[in-house]
Amino acid sequence: MKTTLSVALCFLFVIHGCSQKNDQVSLPKKINFSLELIVPDLEIPWSFEFLPDRSILIAEKSGGLYIYKNNAKVNIKGMPAPYVRGQGGLLDLALHPNFINNKRIYFTQSSSVNSQDSGGNTALYTAILKDTSLQDVSLLYKAAPNTTSGRHFGSKIIFDRQGYLYFTIGDRGDRDVTPQNINLDGGKVYRLNDDGTIPADNPFVGTQGAKEAVYSYGHRNPQGMTLHPDSGHVWTHEHGPKGGDEINIIEAGKNYGWPIITYGKNYSGTTITEETQREGMEQPLYYWIPSIAPSGMAFVSSDRYPAWKGNLLVGSLKFSYLERLVIDNNNVTYREKIAEDIGRVRDVVQSPDGFIYISVESKGIYKIVPKV
Repeated sequence: MKTTLSVALCFLFVIHGCSQKNDQVSLPKKINFSLELIVPDLEIPWSFEFLPDRSILIAEKSGGLYIYKNNAKVNIKGMPAPYVRGQGGLLDLALHPNFINNKRIYFTQSSSVNSQDSGGNTALYTAILKDTSLQDVSLLYKAAPNTTSGRHFGSKIIFDRQGYLYFTIGDRGDRDVTPQNINLDGGKVYRLNDDGTIPADNPFVGTQGAKEAVYSYGHRNPQGMTLHPDSGHVWTHEHGPKGGDEINIIEAGKNYGWPIITYGKNYSGTTITEETQREGMEQPLYYWIPSIAPSGMAFVSSDRYPAWKGNLLVGSLKFSYLERLVIDNNNVTYREKIAEDIGRVRDVVQSPDGFIYISVESKGIYKIVPKV
């Protein structure tokens, strides 16, 4: 079943000092499009990927992995059970760059394996997708220790142009200890080879006690990650506390500041820190005040949307819309609400044929269809 919802250009945000260099506002071009419900009846579709035959691989937070093809959802067998608690469950998906030949997929989920501690922590797995089952399931990385906290598991996965795998793990709610300590998991962006081994040029290889998979640190809870279509650089966004959601460009060995510097406050409104800048800590490319609770992230590189080309799309869990950010020389010049009130947008994907799709909690996966 396919449902269509007509939508037009919704809203222009006034930028008020959150971009680091330039707060000039440009008027957006009028854009008309429709939203087509392609995959209905999904609860929390945390992530999805398009397979070469144009079917869709879907991860539900509750632990179900599915293929949607010919208007039917088929369960994938062989998934290890996740530790489902709070924000934890089955999280992100990624295809190997050579998936068409090796059928290898990667996924992150909260997991209780390989630990005597109760609870769980974020784990990265790989497996071969054969028809409707997983084979040769392997655990590549498991954060430690397990904890019963239901907060801040991360987690996104991407491959860069050199074939390195990046994934994120949130601070697990332990903000005062883990994000700033490279000897501990949590609050980090990690980089691995596709087989789970540590690249020799990772920034902390050979550092005594360090988690050598760590690529950058000082993060809170990154739930968006993508490659810039021109530079190939890794971009992330992460949840701030009350205010201070961030967009960052990730560089090897850099410290992104959490919780020593932040533009946010405690949820109670009290101060976390007076510092928003410190030498040796990276400033965000952009920060949101108030927080939008960002989830999912994709650049538009397709000719399907000429007026959006080069723009960044980010889902908002808190305010139930898709956000379009126009970026000029690494400065956000204006923001636009798309599909306002659609629901909690969980993931954003540009398909191989150039269309943008979004997954929405308690609804499903929508296709954004431009109107001529």
